[in-house]
Amino acid sequence: MATSSGRAILSPPDLQPPAKDDRVDVFWHEGMLKHDTGCGVFDTGMDPGFLDVVENHPENSDRVKNMVSILKRGPIAPFVSWHQGRRALIAELLSFHTQEYIDELVEADKKGQGKIICPGTFLNPGSWDAALLAAGTTLSAMKHILDGHGKITYALVRPPGHHAQPTQADGYCFLNNAGLAVQLALDSGLNKVAVIDIDVHYGNGTAEGFYLSNRVLTISLHMNHGSWGPSHPQNGTVDELGEDEGFGYNLNIPLPNGSGDRGYAHAMTELVVPAVEEFGPELLVLVVGQDSSAFDPNGRQCLTMEGYRKIGQIVREMADKHSNGHLLIVQEGGYHVTYSAYCLHATLEGVLNIPAPLLSDPIAYYPEDDAFTSVVVESIKKHHKQFVPFLK
Repeated sequence: MATSSGRAILSPPDLQPPAKDDRVDVFWHEGMLKHDTGCGVFDTGMDPGFLDVVENHPENSDRVKNMVSILKRGPIAPFVSWHQGRRALIAELLSFHTQEYIDELVEADKKGQGKIICPGTFLNPGSWDAALLAAGTTLSAMKHILDGHGKITYALVRPPGHHAQPTQADGYCFLNNAGLAVQLALDSGLNKVAVIDIDVHYGNGTAEGFYLSNRVLTISLHMNHGSWGPSHPQNGTVDELGEDEGFGYNLNIPLPNGSGDRGYAHAMTELVVPAVEEFGPELLVLVVGQDSSAFDPNGRQCLTMEGYRKIGQIVREMADKHSNGHLLIVQEGGYHVTYSAYCLHATLEGVLNIPAPLLSDPIAYYPEDDAFTSVVVESIKKHHKQFVPFLK
C-alpha cells in the first residue's frame, strides 16, 4: 500500500506499554542557538533611529537557553534523559515540503547575506543550519518512539515550525518540524495520528500539510487572531475543517483573549478529549508554545504554570488511553525569556503525572473570568456536532 505521494506504508510499529519509571527523553542540539534573528522594534528588525534601546527579536536564543537550563538544573532534572539531535537530510524534508520551496531556502542560504523570508522571519547566516537541526532533531525524537526506545520524547527545537506550510515560510518558521515527524509516523506504518497544538497562534502550517487527510486529526487551540497576510492566509476559524477526505479532521478552537487556566481546561475537556476519543489515534503529538502564558509579549491568553500543568495531565491521560502512553512533544513559541521556561517545566510535570508541583509559580497573579470562554466553547461544540461528520 502507498500514500498519495507514493511512499510505501509499512507495518505499524509495536508501541509497547510504558515502563513504570516515567521519564522524558529530550532531544536537543546546541547548534540551534546559532540562528540569529537580530534586534529592532519587536520582530520587525527595524531600528527607527530615535530609540536608545531596541530589543532582541522575540524568537531569540536566550528563551531556549533557559528551557535547556531549567530541565538540566531544575527539580525536574532527575526525570529527564538527554539525546543529541541531528540535521535533517534534504530528502527527508520533501515528505512535507515541496522541492521548489526547499530550493528557495537553500539558494537564499548560499548567498550568505541574510534575507527576510516573510515579515518577522529572517534567514541569516546560521539560520538554515539551525532549521535543519530543528527538523532532524524532531525526526529523531519521533523515531525514538517508533523504534520502541522510549515513550515520551520532547523535541526542544528552534526555529519553530508549526506555521511553515508545504510551500512557504511563516511566523518565524521555515520547516514544519511537527509535520515532518507526523509524516514519518505515517510512513512507518501508523494509520492515525492526532496533533494537539496549544501555541497561542493557529498551527496553520501543520493543518495545511494534512488538510486533505483523514489519517491526521489536527486540533489547534489559539487566540482568535485571524489571518496576518500572504504568508498566513488561513484564519483559524471553526469553519476551516479540512477538505475532501480530510473534511472534519482539522478542528480549530479560537478562544477569547484572556481565557486563562480554567478556560483552557474547559476547552480541553469539552472539545479536545471527545474529538480524540472518537478519532482513536495510535499516537499523540503535543505541539507546545508558552506564548499562551499570562506574561508573554506575543499572546494574550493568560495561562499560568497551573494551566500548563493541567494541560499536560490531560494530554498524558489521552496518551495512556490511546497510544500506550507514547507521546511526542514539539517546542514552538514562548517568548518571555524566564516564564516560558517555568511553564515548560510545569507542562512536563503534568505529562509525567508528578502528584505535586515541583516548582511554585513566581509571578502569576491575574484573576480569571472564564465565563465568556465557556460560552465560546459551547458554541464550538455545537458547530462540531452540526458539521463534523465523525463527531455527529
